[in-house]
Amino acid sequence: MTDTALASSPSSPPAPGSGAMFDRIASRYDLLNRVMSFGVDKRWRKKTVAALALPKTDACRVLDVATGTGDLAIDIARRHPGAEVIGVDPSAKMIEVGATKVTRFDGRVSLVLGDAQALAFDDGSFDAVTIAFGIRNVPDRARGLAEMARVCRVGGRVAILELGEPKRGVMAPLARFHIRQVVPRLGALLSGSKEYRYLQTSIAAFPPPDEFAELMAANGLKVLEVVPLTFGVCNLYVGTPSRGPA
Repeated sequence: MTDTALASSPSSPPAPGSGAMFDRIASRYDLLNRVMSFGVDKRWRKKTVAALALPKTDACRVLDVATGTGDLAIDIARRHPGAEVIGVDPSAKMIEVGATKVTRFDGRVSLVLGDAQALAFDDGSFDAVTIAFGIRNVPDRARGLAEMARVCRVGGRVAILELGEPKRGVMAPLARFHIRQVVPRLGALLSGSKEYRYLQTSIAAFPPPDEFAELMAANGLKVLEVVPLTFGVCNLYVGTPSRGPA
């Protein structure tokens, strides 16, 4: 769920949303996600995998950007036995935790350090690209989107899962209270750190779905659908590269 600079000065506090910041909570990250989302994050990721519309058994290559500890990469590999999945993340500690979880896949899942703004892969080299809970942490979101569109083949899909503050609906006030009050307090209590205050502020600052969809369209992605999940607490954005055949 991270994607900013890979390193920061050891003498200064880690930048909000940076790989160094997520290094500090990596060991308890999975537990925190389960508790704070009441386990619903698992359902959200399954919908993301399904949205890729990949043949279930055929060989394919998928990139998971801001992979964190690899949960989405693992879900992709489970659903698609023929898939090779590469996860990239700027947090070395998150990658370290995730590495212990992907050993069962006999090399089909690999996790490496990487930056969403400068993906070290060739144009059109993946059948699908995903990012879950990470695009809001990319300093230059437009560049990150353009990079995901670049490395995805023509006709492939880019699926983006991201949290947001719902503005409408009966449950919107309760959802906003959970994000603004419960998430940072519970996160700080369980992790012993203040990083989850950043989580709340970054969610609040993320653009509404229609505005983010416009940003996708302006950076190489034709938007296929935007799916609100759990009263709009989370949204699934599905696109495909808008460039023509090479």
